[in-house]
Amino acid sequence: MLMKSLLLTVAAVALVSGVAAAQTPAPAAPVAAPAAADAPKPIPPAANLTPSGDIVDTLKASAQFSILSKALDGSGLAPLLKRPGPFTLIAPTDAAFNALPPAQLADLLNPDHAAQLQALLIYHLINTAVPPSKIEGTKGAVQTVARKDVQIDASAAPAKFNDANVEGVATVSNGFIYVVDKVLGDTPAAPAAPAAAPAAPGH
Repeated sequence: MLMKSLLLTVAAVALVSGVAAAQTPAPAAPVAAPAAADAPKPIPPAANLTPSGDIVDTLKASAQFSILSKALDGSGLAPLLKRPGPFTLIAPTDAAFNALPPAQLADLLNPDHAAQLQALLIYHLINTAVPPSKIEGTKGAVQTVARKDVQIDASAAPAKFNDANVEGVATVSNGFIYVVDKVLGDTPAAPAAPAAAPAAPGH
């Protein structure tokens, strides 16, 4: 189990490093500006999240993120998110995870499916700082570590990442945590079992 955890951590670090090296520096925020007459809608501080050092320590200090904290540990991403960053984490609450079908959540947290869990979590991770001041009043797309875009709409309150509402934001020592009320996207499907080969015609 220790070796599996170390391998996942190494893979996660390599993945984030590879994304950073392969991409030219991207804007940390969507570029669509609000109309001049519209004041940006401020994203409030997260009421259920008090900055307590880095991303990992801040999540673990809150009772609202026990599932996400466990998931980051199980996927090998926690050591990565203790590095200087900066990172931006889209953080579903325990209530958001518990809204998933129970069998789906249990499958995600199964230690044998750590790679599947990591694939989901890196869609919630942006390998740069995305401060609220850069997205308030705007809408657009930002690429995640999963190399897939997340759609941000902060032109109205509440702000959204895809169809998840942003409940608040916390500024921590190595980036930003946006608290959301829904797990983003679909859980990556397990590989399908190969179809049985057709029987040979009789002679």
